[in-house]
Amino acid sequence: MRVGGFGGPAGLEDYLKAEGIAAVIDATHPYAARMSFNAALACAAAGVPLLALRRAPWQPQSGDRWREVADVPAAVAALGDVPRRVFLALGRNEVRAFEAAPQHAYLVRSVDPVTPPLNVPQAEYVLGRGPFGEAEDHALLKGHGIDAIVAKNSGGSATYGKMAAARALGIEVILIARPLAPDVTAVERPAEAEAWLDGILAHGAGAERGA
Repeated sequence: MRVGGFGGPAGLEDYLKAEGIAAVIDATHPYAARMSFNAALACAAAGVPLLALRRAPWQPQSGDRWREVADVPAAVAALGDVPRRVFLALGRNEVRAFEAAPQHAYLVRSVDPVTPPLNVPQAEYVLGRGPFGEAEDHALLKGHGIDAIVAKNSGGSATYGKMAAARALGIEVILIARPLAPDVTAVERPAEAEAWLDGILAHGAGAERGA
């Protein structure tokens, strides 16, 4: 196991070659675009097969009030000028952008504390790590009188509770679109990634026997 960065695509390429890596599965967060592009560049340069394991994005259902925006600054603007009670389901670094809209009251949920706190008149903080269930998020949103949510379309079930709760409560969700991803072979389910890896390894073993 390796923990830590590689120093960009060149560093990752060197690591792949030095360690004799046979295949790479990119299972990073859908919004970690730089890491995915670094992996694509490094694998192409090193001649190592690459597969992206990407969770399918959430799809709107009847009753959803979604508004998709391009990025965090666009989400700030989408909240408008009229004061609102906003649940920020974003990373602690990304919420800093909302200091540009101090007229709103914010509820921030993050894994790690937001330090220093946001420079806005009204902000509350909840620490937590998913999964979060619909009932839990329903109570959180209703209890704080939330009328808007800002979130990423991460996909999966671990953080979908807020989306289902928003639908039930009629709350608008400002959804930040996924960034552009590299054009590589991709699957949505771990079982598909496992099958791909089995095929890569089997092909490599066959090539060695035939040498």
